[in-house]
Amino acid sequence: MERKPKSNLKIAIIHPDLGIGGAERLIVDAAVQLSSHGHQVHVFTAHHDNNRCFEETLEGTFPVIVYGSYLPRHIFYHLHAVCAYLRCIFVALCVLFMWPSFDIILVDQVSVVVPLFKLKRSTKVVFYCHFPDMLLAQHTTFLRRLYRKPIDFIEEATTGMADLILVNSRFTASTFASTFKYLHERGIQPAVLYPAVNVDQFHEPKSYKLNFLSINRFERKKNIDLAVSAFAMLRDLKEHQLQHVFKNATLTIAGGYDKRLRENVEYLEELKSLAEREGISHQVNFITSCSTTDRNELLSQCLCVVYTPKDEHFGIVPLEAMAAHKPVLACNSGGPLETIKDGVTGFLCDPSPPDFCTAMAKFIRDPQMAERMGKEARESVANSFSTKVFGQRLNHYLSSVAGSKED
Repeated sequence: MERKPKSNLKIAIIHPDLGIGGAERLIVDAAVQLSSHGHQVHVFTAHHDNNRCFEETLEGTFPVIVYGSYLPRHIFYHLHAVCAYLRCIFVALCVLFMWPSFDIILVDQVSVVVPLFKLKRSTKVVFYCHFPDMLLAQHTTFLRRLYRKPIDFIEEATTGMADLILVNSRFTASTFASTFKYLHERGIQPAVLYPAVNVDQFHEPKSYKLNFLSINRFERKKNIDLAVSAFAMLRDLKEHQLQHVFKNATLTIAGGYDKRLRENVEYLEELKSLAEREGISHQVNFITSCSTTDRNELLSQCLCVVYTPKDEHFGIVPLEAMAAHKPVLACNSGGPLETIKDGVTGFLCDPSPPDFCTAMAKFIRDPQMAERMGKEARESVANSFSTKVFGQRLNHYLSSVAGSKED
């Protein structure tokens, strides 16, 4: 007999640091959508800065409760993983001992808290795996490998304790299987739940200025220097039309920036230095931690979006760009392979400056192409990656898991 999904659930969402980023965007969308389905949602985190967060976390649709914001994120720029574990464990213990039972606990990023919540048999635990953390961490030296070995073991063991595992793309699902070999041998297979974008917040573009836009956190893995180098190569193309138009072209680099993070500070300076060396600093604009309103304005006026991470697990920026009627140039790997239709809603390129430069030049030669592709992009996102579709799928998964404990 098929169980009926349960409605009106009490749901707790546990997230390490509720700042600005793709993972945080998904958590906020999950909270908003689950609340709209009539569930009681509480979000618990170790850090939430009212000046650096998504607006929805301040609107009161769901409460955001912070525990342990005073706990360190690192110890002299080391032991980041251990500190993240301790912060999340502290949040989990506060939830366990200070709050009544929840029907569902939705956890992401740090799986070490999963067994703690499993202590309450009446609670189901769902883990959303954006990407295996062991693949994101460095294992370059003997000491780092020694340090990471127990952490990597704990990650796989605790991830497998969840009642349901969700991942953000088919690419991540295949990586999950090849990374967590023990879980794969046990027949544990995650379900794919694509992140989403609120298409209603984006309206018809105000213009298609000759501006290439990059939106990403200021982290080296985001490979933003690829956009700078590719843009600089446009100047060296031999076509007279391109050389003439390039003088009026600009590159805007916007994204999440946290001065507490040394990498953010260092990478921003590296990008500025690169633009200086390439002789295009007067054509490159840097915007740090812009608001959602500012981001939407940038999207509304750009020619297209240049998305540079290689092997990105999913990538929310391409969805936001396409929802804003803008085509996307992205690397031909990872999540963008599942969201961008090559030659229709954008171009999938080799992760090299020449290939990205070639794609950028196409939009300079034919500015109307951006408008044509933008219309296709908007329709594609609305049909497959809207927050409404995301909410329906997430609600089904969680309600079904909650219903599985009822006979």
